[in-house]
Amino acid sequence: MSATTPPLPRIRISGRSFLALTLTPEAPLEDWLNALDHQIARSAGFFAGKPIILDLGTLTEETPHLADLLPALKERGIRVIGIEGGDRSWPAVEGWDWPEGFVGGRASGEMAVPEEEAPEAPVSRTLIVENPVRSGQHVVWPDGDVVILGAVASGAEVSAGGSIHVYGALRGRAIAGIGGHADARIFTRALEAELVAIDGFYATAEEMDASQTSKPTQVALSGETLAFFPLI
Repeated sequence: MSATTPPLPRIRISGRSFLALTLTPEAPLEDWLNALDHQIARSAGFFAGKPIILDLGTLTEETPHLADLLPALKERGIRVIGIEGGDRSWPAVEGWDWPEGFVGGRASGEMAVPEEEAPEAPVSRTLIVENPVRSGQHVVWPDGDVVILGAVASGAEVSAGGSIHVYGALRGRAIAGIGGHADARIFTRALEAELVAIDGFYATAEEMDASQTSKPTQVALSGETLAFFPLI
């Protein structure tokens, strides 16, 4: 009696869209990096976990200190997933770990980075979004909590200075506590997120607690680790 070979499992393939930001450095690079540091200090957590396209279109192969640009971005926690506008043959970039670029993609226009200022009498306000947040949309509210009455689609992103409450499924990205609010939390009726982050600490879908997938969940920061709890 011969043993039969079990059938191979079916490979499941599906599409997923992401919102990537484009950074366009300008010469002199020392001044541009100083300006970037200033922006990061005023908008803590804005770049946390975000995929970045590096556009070298305003630079040339002779731009001073070009070789140090990509390492400088990595030191600042900026994750570059693609480079455009430059040439791999430039001597200054021959030592770069040049990521493969992406074909296509549609520009969404310049994005305003939220400023983290300290008013004399800070008032926490809540933004209520009554419609679902669709793929490609980016909701930024540094002044307090964000309440989403619907779902957050894959490829969408919600950033808040306080906590984020999603009454539907969270399939996109949720970034709470921007500006250094470690006590912020993320609440959702169904955790299916691509990324969640609080005060600059983040977890991707692969790093989240699998026991909480597609369930009512709250996310909190415990030390430097995100913790996932049932939402009761």
